[in-house]
Amino acid sequence: MPYSSYTLKRVKEKFDLEIVENRDLFSETGEVGVSDYLKTTLDYNVPLALAISTEKARSELIVSNVLLELKKYLNNEVSLFSGINFDVDKDRDLNGFCDYILSRSSEQFYLSSPVAAIVEAKNEQVTSGLGQCVAEMIASEIFNEREGNIVDKIYGAVTTGNIWKFLEYRKGRVCIDISEYYIANVSKIIGIFVKMVRQEA
Repeated sequence: MPYSSYTLKRVKEKFDLEIVENRDLFSETGEVGVSDYLKTTLDYNVPLALAISTEKARSELIVSNVLLELKKYLNNEVSLFSGINFDVDKDRDLNGFCDYILSRSSEQFYLSSPVAAIVEAKNEQVTSGLGQCVAEMIASEIFNEREGNIVDKIYGAVTTGNIWKFLEYRKGRVCIDISEYYIANVSKIIGIFVKMVRQEA
């Protein structure tokens, strides 16, 4: 069964997770300066993507641009994967394609150290992507343990393009941020991703 088949309830029961829903994870995280290119791009793209109102449009016109800006901001110390097949443990239903994965490595030809999973919300409902995101975070932890990567926490985000909700996972405990962040404050969103990648959150 692919990651996309997971609901939050199912992933909680299957992996015996503790779900924490009342944590304020990132409100104290600072904004970062973003390029004029991103500002101009989003000024044009966001209204178009929201008018088209398809997952593909939001992915191509908003999400990918935000993540590319993050990669540039970090001087390529992070690699970005889109639509990658991430079969970690088929016996535990941790397999399938991921919308986006961030890796703490400059290596772009293969995935080496996943640190964050980004899931595109279905039907513009952020909650619809939480189960999928958690499953991918669990798979990322297993992957890192097998590879001997030292990654303290795995992070996640579920997004409609306009709305972004962040998660944190470590050893069977999932924290879902009580706050949602909007693309109008993209400097904050990228600031959160920076802290995630650098394991400072």
